[in-house]
Amino acid sequence: MTSDAWISSSMPYLRPVEGGQGDAWGEEAAARGGRGTQRILHAGEVPAPAVVARLLGLEDGDTVVVRRRIMYLDEQPCELTDSYYPAHIAAGTGLAGTAKIRGGAVALLAELGHVGRRVREDVTARMPAAQERELLRTGAEEPVLCLERVMLDAHERPLQADLITMPAQRQRLRYELRMG
Repeated sequence: MTSDAWISSSMPYLRPVEGGQGDAWGEEAAARGGRGTQRILHAGEVPAPAVVARLLGLEDGDTVVVRRRIMYLDEQPCELTDSYYPAHIAAGTGLAGTAKIRGGAVALLAELGHVGRRVREDVTARMPAAQERELLRTGAEEPVLCLERVMLDAHERPLQADLITMPAQRQRLRYELRMG
């Protein structure tokens, strides 16, 4: 990991953006003197891959809504983020489209009556697939970090699952936990 690695915390992405403006990524990057942007590669209904079905408590192949994005920091790709939602929550909403969502997906979920109360994350490392290397502009021997995140409501129902792939040499994850 280089000394200029981006330090990332998940918390800003789990709360609606204040005032319903902008997005958490753009605000985090700007606060650190950078420019955070994103490009939506695809949005819409797809069959749930096995890992997504497991995270969302669905059967393999059940219909889910996905938003596939490339996140950029100062025009450099820094992560691939695929966010999945149960179809009964997201079908026919802005989550299923490619337009920017005012205040972010978490704000739209809250407007729809789905508020996250707990998050579970698992982080692993592996070598990237060829398409991931191309999209992230990494070398053949550069590993990636993979973050699986599921957001649950107060009744432990899954609302959103994220599969995030990041170049390990350009990323550092920070976890701050309250005790007691």
